[in-house]
Amino acid sequence: MDTDSGRSAPPPPTERPAWTLLSNHGLVLLCIANETTMRVWDIATTVGITERAAQRIVGELITSGYISRRREGRRNVYEVHRNAPLRHPAWGEREVRHLLVMARA
Repeated sequence: MDTDSGRSAPPPPTERPAWTLLSNHGLVLLCIANETTMRVWDIATTVGITERAAQRIVGELITSGYISRRREGRRNVYEVHRNAPLRHPAWGEREVRHLLVMARA
């Protein structure tokens, strides 16, 4: 605990918190939006999940219409569908593009 302010210090960057504000699906989507040629292994490492979990989430995002994938040589290139609706009712009529704008703020 930080004795000056009475608040706990944030965890060190190498320590993973017990929960995060965004789901793994949201984090994977943000990774792909930031780097459309990111490898699944790199996505998994960035998000802090297994490579298999990252593959599953990428597949679910494709099936649900949030991203598409095409091959360029030996690499996958992803495209984020920015007009796809966000799934939670609390987000109302907002689309993926709104999440991406907030993430860059």
